[in-house]
Amino acid sequence: MRVFIAGAAGAIGRRLVPQLVARGHEVVATTRTAAKGDALERLGARVVITDGLDGAAVGEAVARAEPQAIIHQMTALAGTPDFRRFDRWFRTTNALRTRGTEHLLAAAKAAGVERFIAQSYTGWNNARDGAPVKTETDPLDGYPARAQTESMAAIRFLEAAVQQAPLTGVVLRYGSFYGPGASEPLVDLVRKRQLPIIGNGAGVWSWIHLDDAAAATVAALERGARGVFNVVDDEPAPVAQWLPFLADAVGAKQPWRLPVWLGRLVGGEVVVRVMTQARGASNQKIKRELGWQPTWRSWRDGFRRGLA
Repeated sequence: MRVFIAGAAGAIGRRLVPQLVARGHEVVATTRTAAKGDALERLGARVVITDGLDGAAVGEAVARAEPQAIIHQMTALAGTPDFRRFDRWFRTTNALRTRGTEHLLAAAKAAGVERFIAQSYTGWNNARDGAPVKTETDPLDGYPARAQTESMAAIRFLEAAVQQAPLTGVVLRYGSFYGPGASEPLVDLVRKRQLPIIGNGAGVWSWIHLDDAAAATVAALERGARGVFNVVDDEPAPVAQWLPFLADAVGAKQPWRLPVWLGRLVGGEVVVRVMTQARGASNQKIKRELGWQPTWRSWRDGFRRGLA
């Protein structure tokens, strides 16, 4: 197929382009900067420099490419993570998940695109009650932290818009990324002992290596029906398990432990929730329906051998 990847210079896109090219797909890739475009060309893509928030430019780029499928990987996170002002940190990403999604869907309709795949997320946005591991049919959190209300609304908008569009719309809820290009800020915090375990550390996280996330995206392109799929490894785990393991894997001292009241004072409500109340995700649906299997089945092996 001729595949149009919006936001191809991100962590997933840089893994996805070569996988698609290797399988014989023709890739048209967008990025906002020429320097990143040069890197994508070396991976085998035809590059278009455009801004995902410019509707006219997006429409023109899709019309010129004449793709059979669009993959929406547009995000814009940069700088130091700011969990206290989460929505401000995610402001541009939220715009790409709302206005950017609208632009791409309008362009897809005008160009007669048959398949549309979009990046979503599973983790802090899962409902924080009930089972520790959620499926795609479980609800999202109806009461997000105040600092995450806009980000939750943007995720809900993207997922609804893609599923309601008159084409084959696939939403991929990726777990927490790791691997070269994604792990460095996290590992830096762990080495500096700036990522403590708060309270009982019972918040459950689901991880996914970038290479496996890209492979799941290829599977969704080639075999996926309309719907939502969790893209995570086989072992959801509480913070109290994976964080000390990660520290050991990178040769760092073990993380500090803080009571909840102090964690809230130091890190804010968002940090306390993800450390103590988060829910993981099941990958059974994507394995069953798309035949996908993660190469890194557990973060345990991935943290030991797949970070660099």
